[in-house]
Amino acid sequence: MDKQSNIIRQRREKAQALAEAGVKIFSNHFTSPQPIAELLPRGEGLAAEMHEQNGGTYRVAGRIMSMRRFGKAAFFHIQDESGRIQIYARRDLLGDGPYQLFKKWDVGDIVGVEGKLFKTKTGETSLEAHQLHMITKSLRPLPEKFHGLTDVETRYRQRYVDLIVNSEVRETFRKRVEIIRLIREFLTNRGFMEVETPMMQPVPGGATAKPFKTHHNALNMDLYLRIAPELYLKRLLVGGFEKVFEINRNFRNEGLSTRHNPEFTMLEFYQAYATYQDLMDLTEEMISWLAAEITGSMEVTYQGTPVDLAPPWQRYTLEEALVRVGNIDIDTVRDDRAIMALAREQGIELQPDAGPGKARTELFELLVEEQLINPTFITAYPTEVSPLARRNECDPSVTDRFELFITGREIANAFSELNDPMDQFQRFEKQIAERGQDEEIHPELDYDYIRALEYGMPPAAGEGIGIDRLVMLLTDSPSIRDVILFPHLKPESGETGRSSKKKK
Repeated sequence: MDKQSNIIRQRREKAQALAEAGVKIFSNHFTSPQPIAELLPRGEGLAAEMHEQNGGTYRVAGRIMSMRRFGKAAFFHIQDESGRIQIYARRDLLGDGPYQLFKKWDVGDIVGVEGKLFKTKTGETSLEAHQLHMITKSLRPLPEKFHGLTDVETRYRQRYVDLIVNSEVRETFRKRVEIIRLIREFLTNRGFMEVETPMMQPVPGGATAKPFKTHHNALNMDLYLRIAPELYLKRLLVGGFEKVFEINRNFRNEGLSTRHNPEFTMLEFYQAYATYQDLMDLTEEMISWLAAEITGSMEVTYQGTPVDLAPPWQRYTLEEALVRVGNIDIDTVRDDRAIMALAREQGIELQPDAGPGKARTELFELLVEEQLINPTFITAYPTEVSPLARRNECDPSVTDRFELFITGREIANAFSELNDPMDQFQRFEKQIAERGQDEEIHPELDYDYIRALEYGMPPAAGEGIGIDRLVMLLTDSPSIRDVILFPHLKPESGETGRSSKKKK
């Protein structure tokens, strides 16, 4: 029997002994405890080895995080959501019987304590226990104190343990919640209305990605988990709502990496009678303000690299970025044949029907993207790679679109929306033809969206911001899995109920 199994066996024996002694080891009687964080300031003015004068009895509950026993007394720390406090347990105060039962408690148990506040001779605010209550017996040990939960995959797979033992992880997810709250506040204060659109859609649209497919039995039809809410949000512009946003999940049946999870959170917002340039200004204002609210500064450090989020931010056209950052000669950038030849020289595989716009975009991703550390807007994307964006009136070969890059990663994608139903129909057809018939799920043309445009959509601009990547930036997290509570992973060996293979 290995060490872990032996500890679990011992804990089960302790749990059985407590239950036989009449202790409810999974009870629900200790209600309305006080947050530990409320007690700690009350002990600040106490002198060493002094009790709180005229202090009442406090009730706290939490998980035991450490234990030191000394025969007739013990010190242990408990932790709740708000903080951690030391508990002093004495046999003479508790009584011999309760103290003997207390000796079967372990690190990891969830317990309740009633007692008086005092300060130890070492100056630590503590609670002297007058009554102890077992609430939940832990049957598995927490990671060792000095080694902790350090294996990355185990941390992601057992996030519940990660949250117990790693305070910095808890803080990351508190910041994530606050970031989303502040985004809602920012947009709502500017007249945007929060809405919800379908997660299951009859036609996957709004982005080029492989969807997850399911089947609705009652309707006898296939449905797809949405890859983007875009086409539904723009239907709301047709309906007369002029400023809308949604923060919700998208699903893409593609690979996993430090930047990609098949289930991720997006902010999308749309504004009638606005252009992509208006959204650049709005985005710059929102993200720099978020940084100041979350970190206290518009200058942050990401994985050791300083990032200046203070406005104004750099703005390049895609061509300018290829020249100034990618160090490609401007004559080559503007020559369609030369740029396609350069793309192939750089090892980029272009489909037979791919044009120079695709080559320029692929070269940008290869040579420029990772160098954009401080926030940089890239504009004038080729029409060829922007099927939903409005063509630029002066140069129809590019669109009124931008992407925002920070620390070499795309954070946002936005454009002045295409509201010409005939142009949109032709672009949908071209996009579907280019993606081919050999895909597992062949793209479909969303005829209802075309019908909506035929009723008339006001000129508008829309944007999508990856919430997970934004949280990564503002919490200095290296992987998207560090900012998603339960990221997707391959099943552990030996897990049951995960295989699609049927028993023969």
